Amino acid sequence: MNAMLEDLLDPASLPDPTRTVSVVHTHISMVLVADEYVYKIKKPVNFGFLDFSTLEKRAYYCRREVELNRRLSQDLYLGVVQVGMRAGRHVLGDFPADETVDYAVRMKRIPESLLMKRIFEEGLLSRADLDRVARVLARFHRTAAGGAQIEVFGKPEAFRVNTDENFEQVERFVGKTIDEKAFVAIREWTNRFYEGNEALFLQRIREGRIRDCHGDLHMEHICLSDPVSVFDCIEFNDRFRYSDTLADIAFLMMDLEYRGGNDHAASLWECYRDEAHEGEVENLLRFYKVYRAFVRGKVNSFQLDDRQISAPVKDEAARTASRYFRLALEYIEET
Repeated sequence: MNAMLEDLLDPASLPDPTRTVSVVHTHISMVLVADEYVYKIKKPVNFGFLDFSTLEKRAYYCRREVELNRRLSQDLYLGVVQVGMRAGRHVLGDFPADETVDYAVRMKRIPESLLMKRIFEEGLLSRADLDRVARVLARFHRTAAGGAQIEVFGKPEAFRVNTDENFEQVERFVGKTIDEKAFVAIREWTNRFYEGNEALFLQRIREGRIRDCHGDLHMEHICLSDPVSVFDCIEFNDRFRYSDTLADIAFLMMDLEYRGGNDHAASLWECYRDEAHEGEVENLLRFYKVYRAFVRGKVNSFQLDDRQISAPVKDEAARTASRYFRLALEYIEET
C-alpha cells in the first residue's frame, strides 16, 4: 500500500488532469484528492463486520458503493477505475483483469465550502438549510427499499447483533478511549432497553419504518448544494443500512449535538418529524443516539491500530473517540 500511495501521489498517475494530489486516510480507505476528482481505494482490511481482504471483494464493494450512493447523489459517483502497473509504477486507468492490482471509486470533488459540517462550523447553518436536509431525508426514507427481507433487521434480537458487536470490539480500548465504568454503564443500559421495549421495535416494523437507509449519516457526508447531495453511505455490510429510519436521522442529530448544535438538532428533528409523520418516539430516538455515538467512538478507536496513521493523528483520534463515548454516557444519564 505504501508503494502504491507513493506512486499515486504523482499527478501523472491519475486519469484526469490535475496539478495537485493529496491523501486522506480513514480506517478503511485511502482517499486521493485531486483538483476536480476524488479516488477512494479500499484498504485490504478485515474487521469481521467489514471484509476488504481480497481484490475480488474490493472490486465488488467499489461497484456497490457507486450503486448505493447514486440514490442520494446521482451526479457525484462517476464509476470505478482500476489500479494497475505501467512502466513499473502504479497508475489509475483501464487495464486487463490480470494486470489489475486494485480498484478505486471515482467521484467528483465536492466543494468543501458547501459541506454541512463546514457551514455549521462557520456559524452559517440556517433553519432553511436544516429544513432542506430534513425534507430530502424524509423523502428518501419514504421511498427507500423495504419489505420482508429488510424488515427482519428491525427486530430487537437482530439489531442487538450490532450493539453486541460494538461492545465486543470496543472492549480492548477500555482504559484507552473509554473508561471501564462508562463502558459497563452503556452496555447495561443498552441491554435493558431491549428487554423493556420489544413491543416498540415490533411496532416500528408494522409501521413500515425499517428501510434500506444510508447508515453513516453525519454532517461530513452532506453537501448543501442545489439539490442537496448525501454521499458515502455504508456499502460494506447490509445490516448497517437495513434499519429503522429513526436510526438514520438519530445519527445526524447526534453529530450536531456532539458539536454543540443542540438547537440545530432540535430544529432538524422538528421538520423531519413532521415530514416523516413520526409520533412520540423520543425514547427510541435516544436509544439510537447512544448507539450512533458509541459507533463513532469505536470507529475513531480503530485508528489507533492503523500503522499508516501517524502518532499525532492517532492521539487526536483517541481524544475524539473519548468525546463520543462521553456523549453516549450523557445520553443515558438523561433517562
